[in-house]
Amino acid sequence: MLARGEAGMSQPLQIVAEVTETTGAVLAEAEAADRAARAADEVNLRSPVAGMFLRVRLNRLAAAAEHAIAAARAEDFARMRHHLRRFEALTSAMWTVQDAVYDSRPARRRDPRLARPLRSDRRSA
Repeated sequence: MLARGEAGMSQPLQIVAEVTETTGAVLAEAEAADRAARAADEVNLRSPVAGMFLRVRLNRLAAAAEHAIAAARAEDFARMRHHLRRFEALTSAMWTVQDAVYDSRPARRRDPRLARPLRSDRRSA
């Protein structure tokens, strides 16, 4: 993710731009996925607070991005790396939560009354 100049030296302004662009793209993708999932799957939410929980996760992700950008602007690259690692962990957690809330549906149980009788059952009937 870090930009390097011709002599292999990091270029602070280029780093700020890349961190801003990359974290912004990830945030936009997470927010778009959240909106799409809510629109397509509102009834399948596991609990009424799931949407609020996901919004809090997105807010934490946005805060981590802002902290990484601020550290890059301050040329505090150790702190920037710390915030980028946090951003990465929060991103992974966000996808996990979205999958758990929107994609995991309980398996449907077959209604025994609708099940086909076995061949041996047909013969005895």
